[in-house]
Amino acid sequence: MSTLTEVSLPKAKRELVDQAVIRFAGDSGDGMQITGSQFTNTVALYGNDLATFPDYPAEIRAPAGTLPGVSGYQIKFSSKDVYTPGDAVDVLVVMNPAALKMNVADLKANGILIVNSDSFKETDLRKAQMTSNPLEDHSLDKFRIFPVDLQRLTRVALQHLGLDAKSVDRCKNFFALGMCYWLYNRSMDSTVRWIEDKFKGKPLLVEANKLAMKAGYSYCEATEAFQVSYEIPPAQLEPGVYRNISGNQALALGFITASKKAGVTLFQGSYPITPASDILHELSQYKDFGVMTFQAEDEIAAITSAIGASYAGALAITSTSGPGMALKTEALGLAVAVELPLVICDIQRGGPSTGLPTKTEQADLLQALFGRNSEAPIPVLAAATPGDCFWTALEASRIAIKYMVPVILLSDGYLANGAEPWRIPDLSEIPEMPVHFERNPEGFMPYKRNPQT
Repeated sequence: MSTLTEVSLPKAKRELVDQAVIRFAGDSGDGMQITGSQFTNTVALYGNDLATFPDYPAEIRAPAGTLPGVSGYQIKFSSKDVYTPGDAVDVLVVMNPAALKMNVADLKANGILIVNSDSFKETDLRKAQMTSNPLEDHSLDKFRIFPVDLQRLTRVALQHLGLDAKSVDRCKNFFALGMCYWLYNRSMDSTVRWIEDKFKGKPLLVEANKLAMKAGYSYCEATEAFQVSYEIPPAQLEPGVYRNISGNQALALGFITASKKAGVTLFQGSYPITPASDILHELSQYKDFGVMTFQAEDEIAAITSAIGASYAGALAITSTSGPGMALKTEALGLAVAVELPLVICDIQRGGPSTGLPTKTEQADLLQALFGRNSEAPIPVLAAATPGDCFWTALEASRIAIKYMVPVILLSDGYLANGAEPWRIPDLSEIPEMPVHFERNPEGFMPYKRNPQT
């Protein structure tokens, strides 16, 4: 007779659903953007349609644990078409009381709330301007709340590695990510590869982040607290090769494609401004594709450098946000007067004047249409989705080249930083954009190009 008793872990029920909205929220240093982007990449590889919304604090670095310093990342993924990142949240993962206070109003009744209970001490509550502990005062009773000692459990999982406490605590976001992978039956493989590439040359950090993520997955598997996991089947997407793309990345690729179809150099002259700066960063990586980038000293120098590049025969673009558009106004009128092709990307942000760099708004339409002195009409296009930014960049370039006019392209922080699966187009299906260069300087007058204008 055996004295050993076989013990099996309780098996969670798996529930089939059409879609889910998850939001990760915490301090700027808690790695919420990395956590959200890695979850996004994983569900994209699985074949779900998705839309994301990263939310950054307006402050450069607010004090840790305070309300202004909360950073978030929301993703909606589905087996059906997704058009927005969603409003109400199914799963909310919060790293501290401030993140809870700023986001709990968006969590659905009976929604899943995963809380880093290690950070709900009296000092943490005071920083978040809370008078009582929400984990104890029954104010969260309408949610399915899972208090998890993320910091303590991460330290236990990594104690044998010999890392300092600060480095270990930075891995707790991967513990939370592992929990979400278990919750939605997703593989950790793509994130493991990302960790190995990101921390290449730092084997201890590679091992620490991988172990923390696997510990989070195993925690959900072993504990009896989680009774249900969820399955969201792949979406029925149009056949093709897909990649996850943000709006600013799509704009950059659209302009590169336009320059190739026109057979000319692509030039971008811009002054850094959030949320448009990523276009400049992205294009600067494509010098091998005949792309020239110039970081100007101010907005006026940026657009006038682009006008000069256009005069010299390049497809010229400049990017900015609302405050920069105001500064570019006089040069926009010049581009209209001299009849040169130019694309001006206005990646809109919130508020008048300098505004709120990390918040989104769609309020620059009248400025784009009429914000110039005298008579200076300009075509204005607006992108609809992150993926549509590629096609809008192509169309703006086509109009600018064909009609020899500046074109304003409107996007916004919501599209610029958000992402979705984008089917990589067949370049042979994109029409050429022929450019006619006047090669005889004798008697050349720009206005003679078109008798009607």
